[in-house]
Amino acid sequence: MARRKKTKEQKQQNNLERIKNFCLLDDDFMTACFQDNIEGTELVVQIIMDNKDLRVTDVKTQYTVKNIHGRSVRLDVYATDSKGKKYNIEVQRADKGAGARRARFNSALIDSREIPAGLDTEELSETYVIFITEQDVLGKGLPIYHVDRYIEETEEKFGDGAHIIYVNAEVKNETPLGRLMADFACIDPENMHYSALANRVRYFKKDEKGVQTMCKAMEELIHEEKLEIVENLLELGDMTEEKIAKATGIPLETVLEIKQELDEQD
Repeated sequence: MARRKKTKEQKQQNNLERIKNFCLLDDDFMTACFQDNIEGTELVVQIIMDNKDLRVTDVKTQYTVKNIHGRSVRLDVYATDSKGKKYNIEVQRADKGAGARRARFNSALIDSREIPAGLDTEELSETYVIFITEQDVLGKGLPIYHVDRYIEETEEKFGDGAHIIYVNAEVKNETPLGRLMADFACIDPENMHYSALANRVRYFKKDEKGVQTMCKAMEELIHEEKLEIVENLLELGDMTEEKIAKATGIPLETVLEIKQELDEQD
């Protein structure tokens, strides 16, 4: 039996139901809540870094960084503080996306993005790749893990300025970090501890304009995901452009444009 296509109204209702159940551990919802939200981002970084004096000056969400070979990664949140330090905050509900090499890759791409022509490498910004994970990815039962390079023989820090932090969202207690993780897992803004986060969650869940904005963002995200599927199918080469267009709902002209871009990269 052929699967019945959903009407526009049904898709809208499905989006509304999904929004009700979103929390800050859902990366797309999180990035929407942190977009242009310096106050909320500053709160998160202050707590994780255990530094109330830290000041965030700039926040970007869904920030795409490419390396010289065209491989890119989309950072959930990319922030800068008043001292020029860079923070990449990622949320992960699955362990697979928060592996050690993924952290290394993000760190390397941030460094490559921060090196304009003629810059002395000693001027590289200090960077922090922060993974907030729903489960204890490193499996040691700790609320937070700080990862730095060390000189093996002397057990001293290498001091290259690149840091990786894992925050275990399983630990929800009465510490500032534990309350923060409770907020990240909470779907009801009325039960959240920190107003800087609750206000944004409330806006996208309960304010009519905010809900409409979130629905539109979800539609755009679905479209972006379809474009990625088109690119993957073209690279596999198992389907014609016409079949790819029909399967994904992406116009044939767009599929052909993506194919041309891939051919030019080769």
